[in-house]
Amino acid sequence: MSPNSAKPKERLKNTAATHRARKRCSWPESELALAYHDREWGVPLKDDRKLFEFLVLDAMQAGLSWEIILRKREGFRAAFDDFDPVKIAAYGPEKIKALLADPGIVRNRLKIESSVSNARAFLAVQKEFGSFANYIWQFVGGKPLVNRRRHHKQIPPRSKESDAMSKALKKRGFRFVGSTICYAFMQAAGMVNDHLTACFRHPELVKSMSRWRIRHSELE
Repeated sequence: MSPNSAKPKERLKNTAATHRARKRCSWPESELALAYHDREWGVPLKDDRKLFEFLVLDAMQAGLSWEIILRKREGFRAAFDDFDPVKIAAYGPEKIKALLADPGIVRNRLKIESSVSNARAFLAVQKEFGSFANYIWQFVGGKPLVNRRRHHKQIPPRSKESDAMSKALKKRGFRFVGSTICYAFMQAAGMVNDHLTACFRHPELVKSMSRWRIRHSELE
């Protein structure tokens, strides 16, 4: 019997089995994490709204698992005006009080307040460089760094690039941007390809990124 002649439920079951059988990085376990790994993690981003989203989410992750953040992602999206930095920069005491009472997000005052101050710093960078992407991609020379690691234990918590990014962001008034958080941001934003070489996404991203680059003129 050909795959096309199988019953709908059987085809769905076969598709799911094939999906789960693919070789991947070892960290995603839940269906939510698998979907994020397969569709988003390591994909280069130029869109400032998406970059700000990961700046907020990676800061919120500090001390927590990424799985928790993924589960609350839609809650964050609703509570933080779809990660609009202009709106978030205008948040005052009443809005912060409301966020602290919202069970759909991480209710940590320092993290919430840092999201507001980071939005203001983010807008200042946009104004100076034309976009946040133009600024942040300079730390990797405008092109994703491709690593070739075979085991997750080989992936470092930080790098010289994340060290430089952290130092520069702190000087501009950003908070919750330590080197480890910056490296996680780099992974999420596709500034570095840290998929293991055995993972099916590693070669896919290498191929798709072969001509990807933010022009030097955009970085000046």
